[in-house]
Amino acid sequence: MSLLDYESKFTSMNLNKRRGGGRSPHKVAMLLSVMQLIEKGVIKENAIFFDEHLLTEFTHQFSFLARANDQNSPYLPFFHLRTDGFWHHRIKPGKAQVYRGLSRASSASAISKIIEYAYLDDELFELLNNDFVRQFLKSSLINNLAAVDQRGLLKSGNSWDWLECELVVRDYFDMLMKELKGIAFKKSEHRKNLLPKLNNRSVGAVEFKHQNISAVLVEMGQPYIVGYKPAFNYQGLLKDVVLAYFAGNGDALEYFSTEADLPAVVDYSSVNWRGVYDAEVPEILTGYPKSERSYIARKTNFAAREQLNRTLGLNGESFVLDFERYRLTSLGRDDLAQEVVWASSEEGDGLGYDIRSYNAETEKELFIEVKTTRSGKYSPFYITENEVMFSREYSSQYSLYRVYQFSDSPKLFQLDGAVDKNAHLQPQVYKAGFNVLS
Repeated sequence: MSLLDYESKFTSMNLNKRRGGGRSPHKVAMLLSVMQLIEKGVIKENAIFFDEHLLTEFTHQFSFLARANDQNSPYLPFFHLRTDGFWHHRIKPGKAQVYRGLSRASSASAISKIIEYAYLDDELFELLNNDFVRQFLKSSLINNLAAVDQRGLLKSGNSWDWLECELVVRDYFDMLMKELKGIAFKKSEHRKNLLPKLNNRSVGAVEFKHQNISAVLVEMGQPYIVGYKPAFNYQGLLKDVVLAYFAGNGDALEYFSTEADLPAVVDYSSVNWRGVYDAEVPEILTGYPKSERSYIARKTNFAAREQLNRTLGLNGESFVLDFERYRLTSLGRDDLAQEVVWASSEEGDGLGYDIRSYNAETEKELFIEVKTTRSGKYSPFYITENEVMFSREYSSQYSLYRVYQFSDSPKLFQLDGAVDKNAHLQPQVYKAGFNVLS
């Protein structure tokens, strides 16, 4: 759901009627309490416990909203917010049947005995981690402001507001889905449809924002639209919007992630070998941002993903093998071309490289590690510690060939020398060991 969908839910919540008229403030006070605890950093994960932090904050928020006859009963909204569609309960083991039989919460102890914690829609939780969005939704809860007034709460100077970013992010992912599926689309048509919905943004500004989204996706290790070169100096709000999109579209995250690594077979008869080599090497990204919060949980078939990566990798290695033979032949070294070896296939994996080729001038061996993706040039890749160590030890004879756009028009660029001198390495996998007891 979009931000405006949640705004609509917040302004149309099912609130109990007060005695003597009016609506009960309990649900509003509970949601305001949760927002405040997120803002304070007390709630860091999507788990809202019925604990002292929540009870204290609820009492504080309730005191501003309550009338004389209103009772400070936080267990009521903690339970009954489940009817509003975005608030859910994690039930304690063995208590599911009891929970299903409850129509109302009778006391705080009933909550503690049955419910482990409450949690929000993943997308809503991501939204509430943004300051402007919290203010926007707070106003929806308390004042039910006119739309134009609420929109003003989302703005930060002349920067793009949340709703603008949300529009351009959804448009971007629509194009990305089409690209991954091989469906033709025109970026100009997408811009034409998008511009009237934005705040007097130029075509260039929209293009740059699309490039910013590419950068966010590259940092997340996800595929991006090849035609939008990543621009890393992006607005912080934009990443929050992308995370919120993924939180509400978990299937899309899994699809984007696996689709980019599907095996691809290249029709070598149609390959223009002269146009394969890309001499422009991406600049190393310094100060690579670290994630301060965990990503939304998602289902991933790791065995299938690993198999897809292996097949894609083998196809990429075969491609580089033929490219190397073409390269050496075109330099007049047919003799060396005949001696190029697919080492990882013929001699076994774990050597620290895949292809053993030659420098046409010095005739020294050239050790080539191949990394392949169906996505764009700037997509990150995974490399083992063994491969990194080999690149350091044999740096003068080592090259990493990055093969990209492998599904339709494969190209490659070359990183010579130690890998960590050419790319920023982030630890992703750790070796776990145990003491051997005698």
